[in-house]
Amino acid sequence: MKKLKDYTKEELEALDYDDVAYLILEEKKKKMKIGDLFKKVCEILELSDDAYASLIADFFEVLTTDKRFIQLANGYWDLKTKHSEKVVIEDDDDDYEEIIDNDEDDEEEKDDFYDEDSDEDDDDDDLKDLVVIDEDDEEN
Repeated sequence: MKKLKDYTKEELEALDYDDVAYLILEEKKKKMKIGDLFKKVCEILELSDDAYASLIADFFEVLTTDKRFIQLANGYWDLKTKHSEKVVIEDDDDDYEEIIDNDEDDEEEKDDFYDEDSDEDDDDDDLKDLVVIDEDDEEN
């Protein structure tokens, strides 16, 4: 792979920001914070500080969608090929037991809403003024 110093100015200008960032991380062989990485990209491409300020958000978006890069803790970025991915497989039996436990809790919550002291006659009092109108009677 070509080193950054081997590229002409025209070749560098033809590269996308993520391609330049890839070359930087490949050569440095260490992780970098996104701000420092984009500053280095701007230096190489001879972009102004105004360009840096207006393009940093776009650069972040490009890095997040480019599968060659990986975001690490504390704002650092690196090449995905330098890091292994850990796969965690959780036991499904634990999830099943948790669901069962949640169902038991739901039954207890239903009981919490039952008021033993309530007087069922109160319901009848609420309905004593209720009048049912038959549609046939209403037309007459």
